[in-house]
Amino acid sequence: MTSQRWFDDMEAKIPRGGARTRFAPSPTGFMHLGGMRTALYAYLLAKSLGGSFLLRIEDTDSARFVEGATEAILRTLRGAGLVCDEGPDIGGPAAPYIQSERKPLYRPYAERLCGRGAAYYCFCPRAERGDRETPAAAPREDDPCRALDPAEAAARAGREGHVIRMKAPREGSTTFRDEVFGTVTAENKTLDDMVLLKSDGLPTYNFANVIDDHLMGITHVLRGSEYISSAPKYEMLYDAFGWEKPVYVTVSSIMRDEKHKLSKRLGDPTYEDLLAEGYLPEAVLNYIALLGWSPGGERELYTLAELERVFSVAGISKSPALFDRAKLRHFNAEYIRAKSPEEFAALAEPYIRLAAGPSADAPALAELIQPRCELLTEIPEMLGFIAALPDYPAELYVHKKSKTDEKTSLDALRRLKPALAGLPSWTRDGVHGACESLAAALGAKNALVMWPLRIAISGRAVTPGGAAELAAALGREETLRRVGAGIEKLEGK
Repeated sequence: MTSQRWFDDMEAKIPRGGARTRFAPSPTGFMHLGGMRTALYAYLLAKSLGGSFLLRIEDTDSARFVEGATEAILRTLRGAGLVCDEGPDIGGPAAPYIQSERKPLYRPYAERLCGRGAAYYCFCPRAERGDRETPAAAPREDDPCRALDPAEAAARAGREGHVIRMKAPREGSTTFRDEVFGTVTAENKTLDDMVLLKSDGLPTYNFANVIDDHLMGITHVLRGSEYISSAPKYEMLYDAFGWEKPVYVTVSSIMRDEKHKLSKRLGDPTYEDLLAEGYLPEAVLNYIALLGWSPGGERELYTLAELERVFSVAGISKSPALFDRAKLRHFNAEYIRAKSPEEFAALAEPYIRLAAGPSADAPALAELIQPRCELLTEIPEMLGFIAALPDYPAELYVHKKSKTDEKTSLDALRRLKPALAGLPSWTRDGVHGACESLAAALGAKNALVMWPLRIAISGRAVTPGGAAELAAALGREETLRRVGAGIEKLEGK
């Protein structure tokens, strides 16, 4: 058995004082929105209390490990600005704690519980005992290993394969307090003798979770509502060790509709999926923060730094939150509008190049589309006509509101082409002035000239910007070429 000195040394290393939270994902897939929200709330709670935020990768279930998942978790959190404050290596951005690398820590604590009669060695055949965290058939009073003499069991453990199980009480109840859900009570007869240490020496999630939270000095545990059923087991472990318990803060599920949770299997997006769809990280983070939490008042848009200042557990709702893509899209549009022209141009340039080619005036096109863009991935479709004029029907020149038809449009383009060719400088205002002058000469409204120009240079009835803006972005040569092609199309009717 491990000496008392070893346990005393471990206790001496525990950080004391100040709020400490952690995000403890399992590397079983990419970051879904519920996990991202839990990480965000844990981060915000730590910062709002002037404390520390830790990241711990809980990878003890090797059967469910997904290659690349740990890297995806790190990439996602750092990209969102949720950088942990400490870890085993503080050479750069704090590296996460990796649970499998802490394997030697867990057996001494499991054996200590055996010595106290709070746990026992189980030697049942593997199929019966279930080494996984949730065995198909949980042992009860009829489990022969539960009644073994502790000294005999400890001796056998040195020779035979085994797991270590928690000895759950069979009577009474276990009660705990949660900051969101209040007092929760579970009847002990409903609790199984959960596996603490598997036959490969690795701890189960539930056991390692408690050991690590204690040794890392975690003061507040943020978790999803799916862990409510596991909470009584954590309570029993804390009581068995005689340790101070953390403050529990449980958040409800994020729903895709009134009856179903968000699910990647059902096509719902992960955090990285949303970024790939053209959403900005700060918009997604802001929206996720409000899924189940409210700062009070009417304001909705917050930077991460502002969220750090206003976040409090009191604003968390116990009701499930509904994921609303339309609302998220609105948030994203607001964040795009708030960007400076230079910031937006930098974000938009790859999409502009994809649509308009390498020689396009990216800053000018970015200025054109920023007021109308809601998703970055919309940009190629918005500017698809820039690289090549699409084939379009002459009927587009007919517009009742502008009072144009094919005849009036042909006349306007014939008169406009030389006026544009003679402009001393090619600017939006110059193009607009030429259109206004022609409309005045014709005794008509500006739309009689602007509409035919828009159709001739874009081939579309709906464009990101008016005719003069599009012409300025296309340049003199290309605009005149397209106007000439429009004249030919109408002459051929």
